[in-house]
Parts: sequence; C-alpha cells; structure tokens
Amino acid sequence: MATERYDHNAIEGRWQETWERDGAFRTKKDGAGDKYYVLEMFPYPSGKIHMGHVRNYSIGDVVARFLMMRGRNVLHPMGWDSFGLPAENAAIQHGTHPSVWTRENIANMKTQLGRMGFSYDWPREVATYKPDYYRWNQWIFLKLLEKGLAYKRRSHVNWCPGCATVLANEQVEDGQCWRCSSAVEEKELEQWFLRITAYAGELLDFTYKLPGWPERVLIMQRNWIGKSAGAEAVFKVADSSAEIRIFTTRPDTLHGMTFMSLAAAHPLTSKITTAERRAEVEAFAARVKAEAKPGRGAGEIKKEGVFTGAYCVNPLTGDKVPVYAANFVLMGYGTGAVMAVPAHDQRDFEFAKVYGLPVKVVINPPDATLDPASMQEAYVEDGVMVNSGRFNGMKNTEAMTAITAALAEAGAGRETVNYKLRDWGISRQRYWGCPIPVVYCGTCGTVPVPYEELPVVLPEDIKLTGKGASPLAEAEGFVNAKCPKCGKAARRETDTMDTFVDSSWYFLRYCSPKAETLPFDRSDAERWMPVDQYIGGIEHAVLHLLYARFFTKALRDLGLHGFDEPFKNLLTQGMVCKETRKCHAHGFLYPEEVRDGKCVQCGTEAKAGPVEKMSKSKKNVVDPDVLIDEYGADTTRLFSLFAAPPEKDLDWSEDGVEGAYRFIGRVWRLVLENMDTLNAAEPYAVGGATLEGSALDVHRATHRTIKKVTQDIEERFHFNTAISAIMELVNALYQFNEKDARPDVFKEAVEAVVLLLSPFAPHVSEELWQRLGNAEPVYKTAWPRPDPDALVADEATIVIQINGKVRSKVTVPVDAAEEFVKDAVIKDEKTAEWTKGKTLRKFVYVPGKIVNMVVG
Repeated sequence: MATERYDHNAIEGRWQETWERDGAFRTKKDGAGDKYYVLEMFPYPSGKIHMGHVRNYSIGDVVARFLMMRGRNVLHPMGWDSFGLPAENAAIQHGTHPSVWTRENIANMKTQLGRMGFSYDWPREVATYKPDYYRWNQWIFLKLLEKGLAYKRRSHVNWCPGCATVLANEQVEDGQCWRCSSAVEEKELEQWFLRITAYAGELLDFTYKLPGWPERVLIMQRNWIGKSAGAEAVFKVADSSAEIRIFTTRPDTLHGMTFMSLAAAHPLTSKITTAERRAEVEAFAARVKAEAKPGRGAGEIKKEGVFTGAYCVNPLTGDKVPVYAANFVLMGYGTGAVMAVPAHDQRDFEFAKVYGLPVKVVINPPDATLDPASMQEAYVEDGVMVNSGRFNGMKNTEAMTAITAALAEAGAGRETVNYKLRDWGISRQRYWGCPIPVVYCGTCGTVPVPYEELPVVLPEDIKLTGKGASPLAEAEGFVNAKCPKCGKAARRETDTMDTFVDSSWYFLRYCSPKAETLPFDRSDAERWMPVDQYIGGIEHAVLHLLYARFFTKALRDLGLHGFDEPFKNLLTQGMVCKETRKCHAHGFLYPEEVRDGKCVQCGTEAKAGPVEKMSKSKKNVVDPDVLIDEYGADTTRLFSLFAAPPEKDLDWSEDGVEGAYRFIGRVWRLVLENMDTLNAAEPYAVGGATLEGSALDVHRATHRTIKKVTQDIEERFHFNTAISAIMELVNALYQFNEKDARPDVFKEAVEAVVLLLSPFAPHVSEELWQRLGNAEPVYKTAWPRPDPDALVADEATIVIQINGKVRSKVTVPVDAAEEFVKDAVIKDEKTAEWTKGKTLRKFVYVPGKIVNMVVG
C-alpha cells in the first residue's frame, strides 16, 4: 500500500488551529518551572514579513519551544512598533490614513506569522500606535520632566529634508539620514531632549557586566558613549570679560599651546570677534554652516579657519594666543573649543602650517631633542617635559596630574571626565507619532498636561501632504487647549516623539499588557525581567539597545522596578542574502525577468551580481508566502536555521530549500512506512535484553544525538549542527537492519527524532507524534534526556597514521593497553601493506584516538 503523501498545507493548518484553540502558548504568571523570557525585536508593520523576519523569529521560536519542553515557564510575546515615517509616507502615497494603513498591515503580518507556526502569547500583543500604549509614553515623559531628565532648549539639530524632521545624532550615518539616505543639514530649533547623559557613566560601566552580549555590540556602545578622562581649563579672553572653557585629555601639553580654535557656531565666536574681523568671520561661519554634514568626522575635511582678532590668556603661562574660528571644531562635541598644540597634535600641526602659526615643543622623546623648524609631523608619543617651567624634566604622564593640579590651584581648571554621548533629541516634526504632553500658555509658560488627562490623543481627522512641518500645527481642534494651571487659552505642543521612545520600554509592557494604573506592574516586571534572550539585528547596537538600557535605568530610579539592565543575553543574527542579477539597460532584475540568462525586456545578458542582503531595491527578495505555499512553514523554518549559524549571514539557496523539504519527507516516510513495527513495539526498557550489533549502535547513536542537539541549542545556538545531527540519526535508522528484531530500540530512536525535530519543524512533529499514539502534544512533552550509560562506548576506533598520512583504522577495547593496540595495528591488513619490507622506527599511541608510526 502506498505511503500517505506529506500534505504540508493540511497538516500545518490543522495544528495552527489546534494551538490557537487550546491556548497552547499562553504564559501563566505562576506557571511551573523557572521563568524564561525570550524576545525577538518587534517589527515595523510594513505589510509583509520578509525572510529576515522569518529567520529572526524562527531562532526565537526554537529557543521558546525547546525550553517549554525543558520545563521552563516561557514568556514569548509579539507586538508592533507601529508609529513612524514609513506609515505616514505610505499613507500619503496611497491616499489613505496612517491608522488604516497600519491596522491593515498588522492584520496581514499577524496572519503571516500565524502561518509560520510561531509560539507567541498573542493575548499580550502590544501596538505602539494605540492610545492605551502611548498613554504610558506620555506618563513616562512627564515623570522624566519632573526629575529633570526631560527638558527643552534651542539647539543645532540634524535636519533631514527628505523626511522633513529632526534626527538624533545616532540616526545620522556618514552625513546621511539612517532611513532615507538624504544628506542631513544643520538647523537651529526648539527641541525636547531626554538627559541620557545623566546615565553616561553607568551605561558605560555596565557594558563590562553583560557577558551574554556580543563583544562587538559592547564595543560599539563604549565608543559611542566615548569616555575621556582629562582636565577642564578656563582661558580668559584678553580685554574682555568673556571666558573660553575647554576640555583636554592632554593637560601635559598646555605650555605648548600657540592658538585657540573655536567652533564657527560657538556663541563666543561672534561675541569676541573684533569689528575689523567681523565680516570675514561671519562669512566663514555661514560657509561652514552651509557645508556642514552631520555625522562626518573632523578628520574627513580640509582644515580651515579665520582669525577672530581676539586673544586668550594661557592660565599658567600668561601668554596671549590668537583665537581662530575653525571648521574642524564641532559645537556638538566637547565644549566647542580646543586648545591648539601644533607640536603634539597632528590636526593642529596641519592647521598651524597652513596659517603660519608657531610650533612650540613641550615634550621631547626620551632619547632625542625635537627641532620645531624641521618637524614634519606632530610628536604624539610619551616623553620628557621641556619648555614647561617647573614641570621640565618630568615624564609627561606624571605632568598630566601635576599640571591639572596647578590649574585647580590657580582657580582655572579641574580634573574631570568628559563623554562624547549627547542628550537624546526626541522632537519630531511629523504627524504619525506619540504627542508630547505639554501646552504653552502666555501666562504660565510651558505646562505639563495633568496625568488624569492622559492620553493626549493623536487626532485622525488630519490631512497629510508630506510638505513642510507637522500637520498637527494646522489642526485647530488639537492645537487649541486650556492651560491646566490658569484656565486661559493655550497651545499644544505639535511635535511628536521619536519612535525610538516607543521601543525603549515595550518589553516591560509585555509583562503587564493590561495594566491600567501604571505602565506595568512592578511585581510582574520583577517576575519576568530581565529578558533572558533578546534577538535582533546588529544595526540596533547603538540606537534601540542604548535607548532601552537608558530607559530601564531611568524607570528603575523612578521606583517602577529594581533591576539594572533590560537584556541578559543578546543574539545579533546575520542577514539573509541572495545573488543579484543585473542588465545594463534595466538595472537589477527579478528572477522572472530573466530567461535563459538574458533580460526578458531587452534580450541583453543578465549578469550575475554579488550576493547581497535581500532587498526590494536589489530585486533579490524571496516572498515567504510563496515558500509556505509550495514547501510549507516547516521547510521554510528548517532551511533558515540549517543554512548557517544564527550570527552569520545566510546565503539563499533554492537547492537548500529543496533539501530541507526532502528531509522532512524522509522523516515522514520513516514513521509512516514503519507504523506496524512502531505500533507493535514496547517502550525501550533500560536494563532489558542485552543490546548488540546494529541495535546497540542505533541505541548509542540516539543518545549521542539527544546530547548533541540539546547542547547545540542550549549552550551554543548552533542550530545548523543540531539539525545535521538529527539528519545523521535519520540516515542510521534507514540502514537499521535489526528493527524487526529490536522494535523497542527502533521506536525509541524514531520518537527521539520527532521530539528533537519539533522546535525546528513543529507542525510535522506534532502530526507524527500523534500518529505514534501519543495523547499529549509535543509542546507538553518532556524533552528527551540522554542515557549516560548509552554514551559510554565499549570500543574505540583508533586512527593509524603512517609517515604523516592516515592509512587505516582499527577498533579496540576502550581500556586496551598499548601493547594490545600495537599488536592489533601490526596485524591490520592495510597497515601491513604500507609497512611491508620496512623497519618500524617509531610508534606513538595517543590512548583512545590515534597511532603515529614512522617506518623506513
């Protein structure tokens, strides 16, 4: 009788309905087992999931299902990061409203995720565009405002003309918008900020207390926070009451300062410029502003400056040095002023050479004397102090402390620490975001909206054009308000919050998604947090992950919980990549636009391009829905997990997908073609009839596989090698020639295959488990445990290496003495062939592993 066909559509649909009906993955607050919170970064509801989503969520689902079977009480929620520019822009493009667009996309993507069989606790679902979520954004904002951690000021900001909004420093990449790649400009605007700098030290310190995070991510955060230990010094401007404050990590070079550099946009630049120099300085400042590219480092531009006509006084020497406005000093970093020491800073050296400024050596190498006139570059190494008054002869490393102390004694400086990190600007001049809960009153000034009036609801009767400032400014029904203090007419804030605010605490809301008096219940948060395993892309290393850490610490200090960090372990999965095809006339091509190696539109050669990250722009995307229709969710999951380790990029392969499908078919047939044997078999009994021959081999292979798959999932996340081990066991079962003689051993092995496969391919595993006569579903079944006795081998295979090359193998008892092994090796037929007529000069035995022989 023919074996029943593997119908993935029917099987997967049936089990998805069963899981939903039974509430299979709904987490119990007080469920049995230790808690485990596994979380994948929630998606933006763009309308369709892509293969990157499939891979990310499949990784998390393996962990969740595995740990459920290990007896853990697993929390595995999902939601939607649903505010932001893409929805607003798409709504404008399609003539609809962002809320309609977002709701429809969430419904579509939720259906797709359901088809993948992911084990989400859907009753905990959150969507950040809903007032019952962003109400708590506003509540948190007001609490931060009360604590001085939120404030408004006029500042130079990064402006994206393409998105028509402000960007945080972290959202500017190489001078371009992180989202649309437009060249970012500099503007001066009134903006709301969150004082993340108040936590700079703790954020940095705790990067050394996160052993479960990739070192690459931690280094990126450390570099972004950018701690520098040094000195603050104050320079009085000659013939003026003005003072210039600088921070330097090299106080030892203070005596070598020959000019001061100010940012062109520094407030003092205009203030101290002399009348005769004003026109030139103002023209220079205007040109620097026009050429400014946020995110570009000072090392990337030609060093230029202009003399302001002003001088400042060195607080230790009394020397007057000229003050220059310079394009390489940035107002947003440090104090916007830099003491220039050309002899010991390459940037200052280059500037001094261009503008004919003095070079004064104050540190000589230990074994040489520098001549400023013949120097070709700055000397930046350690050495001995010279030309530095009472500090002459000291090692410069010692002089750093001494000179800092001298500044303090003179009332002109102090030892301090500086951070590159800047406060987080959260104001956005767009509509589709969380309203900022303040009003502006002519009498009372800036007034917070009372807590009892939250949420300030984003109105939906808005006309979107995509032009200019936020349309909220034109919505009279929204803008016009009463002052909560005096009752007079007031005006609402029309900027909305950066959407990274939404994602900075969503993982806490999952703990108490229905909480109505606070953002989350403290006991729930302390029950589940921190997230035990967080999974997402490396692109979030600085943005989301840093903001989430900041929010966690700020909410702790508001008394909402008692832990320090949000994520115990972090996995940054690799990208899904695929070969591109390109025609010189039509650019990138979809596979269906290529026939017989040629572009179907023009007939020219469609050249194979590099393997790149899947993207619509490169036309190398694969639609998960098409894969699920043709091969099933289990195949799609299995391929995405088998093709590469999670942290590595995955190269797409049609052959790989076919291979995964064939393997599932082999498992299907293994069970169904042997149902009579399996149904008749008694469970394997430890201590029963003695095993020997292939039955013993299969029994041992089963338990070795259980051990390996368990370790690969639990300890290493090496899902690809875990799947490979299951494949090897399946191969062994197809070759098992004693299954009728020892059906109990065969049944034990087949059941192990089904259970071990279940986190990767849950639908087919549930189906086969049920057909094997098990009443309890797989997800409620205990994960198999390896039998220690089965892992102990009676024999060892010894590799025989002759003159450096492997020539044969022999099998000996594991406790065999060297003489016994040597005798077995000499008697081995292949060994005899390679040593015939030769003298044995050396015999080295590594017990249980290898024999090295030298003959000649």
